[in-house]
Amino acid sequence: MNDTTRTPVLVTGGAGYIGSHAVLALCDAGWDVAVIDNLSTGFAFAVPNGVPLYEGDIADPALLARIFAERGIGAIMHFAGSIVVPESVADPLRYYENNTVKSRALIEAAVAGGVPHILFSSTAATYGTPETSPVREDAPKQPINPYGWSKLMTEQMLADAAAAHPFNYGALRYFNVAGADPQGRSGQSTAGATHLIKVACEAALGKRDSVSVFGTDYATADGTGVRDYIHVSDLAAAHVLALEALIAEPQRCFTMNCGYGRGFSVLEVLDAVDRVTNAKIERNLQPRRAGDPGELVSDPSRLRDTLPWRPQHDDLDAIIAHALQWERKLTGMRESVDGSQGGR
Repeated sequence: MNDTTRTPVLVTGGAGYIGSHAVLALCDAGWDVAVIDNLSTGFAFAVPNGVPLYEGDIADPALLARIFAERGIGAIMHFAGSIVVPESVADPLRYYENNTVKSRALIEAAVAGGVPHILFSSTAATYGTPETSPVREDAPKQPINPYGWSKLMTEQMLADAAAAHPFNYGALRYFNVAGADPQGRSGQSTAGATHLIKVACEAALGKRDSVSVFGTDYATADGTGVRDYIHVSDLAAAHVLALEALIAEPQRCFTMNCGYGRGFSVLEVLDAVDRVTNAKIERNLQPRRAGDPGELVSDPSRLRDTLPWRPQHDDLDAIIAHALQWERKLTGMRESVDGSQGGR
């Protein structure tokens, strides 16, 4: 990495699951990083020592202006937002407020503060139920839930703002993110998380009685939903490379899928967890959830062709093993906290 890519980076939502892994990847590569997070779903312990954490809202222009000035911010990685699809269906206005309105405020602050690069955490939910699979970036964008719409609206705002102001952006559309840092430094920590592999790991360790399987009548091989699972550390590595590309070519904007290009059904994932743990998770078959497509698998060709990105953890059993390792560590951390509180 040359000196031109060492611009200080502000990571929004950097105390959350994916954001914290991006912070680790940036720090490992020698970048100067700061984090803003309101800690509504993130955790201060997920931010590495030495990385400044500003507890606050991305829609607070005064706070953002202060961070930009204090840290000399030259780029933003934007992860802050709400991500639970069924919740977005039940409470759409909160999702448009948190994901779209607040992103607009962040973009406005970046323009006002002269921050020239924004890398945005988008989603495969922008495609809705794709007509073809694997899905390419130029496929029709037809979200079937407010979560997907809230992210697509932010993509559009970025495109329009970049056409009118001197900054460029990248949007990375994630498929299903899973796993944890192989070194055990961070992982999925949110209580009540809905990610399948997280839920399955909790069940495997006795934290849940069973795993609900939502929908068994999809047009897939075993009737359950098929998803493209990407290891969170591979995704974080893609962010660092994408940021380097934004800085190297300041006139260029891009959108890229982030996945492996291969799907696994819900039952295949649960079978893999059984295999890794040598135990059997109880499956609780349920009707489909609102807003869930039957199959969502990426075509990651643009990412692979554009960036020197090569996944290091493209193995379902390894993804599960890392998630289990983190879940066990999280259990120990919470028991330690509970024990110390109980002794007071």
